Amino acid sequence: MAVLTTKQRQFLKGLAHPLAPIVRVGKGGATASVIAETKKSLAAHELIKVRIDADDSSVRREIAEKLASEADAHLAATIGKIAILYREREEKPAIKLPSS
Repeated sequence: MAVLTTKQRQFLKGLAHPLAPIVRVGKGGATASVIAETKKSLAAHELIKVRIDADDSSVRREIAEKLASEADAHLAATIGKIAILYREREEKPAIKLPSS
């Protein structure tokens, strides 16, 4: 999986701006059910926001990175308690990333 460029991250952040968080990570962290829900949401939407309810920013970042790797997705950005995840759809991707 190729790493996202800065330009691509900015593009995805712009697309994600009007979206509401679909997946919510509670005190239990990235559980199997949260990971399954993330995968299902990514398959449907390609680009999703995840709300991570943890007070420590480093813990939030860790959870976001774990969720991204478990769901085979890119972590496009983290803003406060929100993580933006992106995974290109295998058939007919809706989002066309700008080339670097």
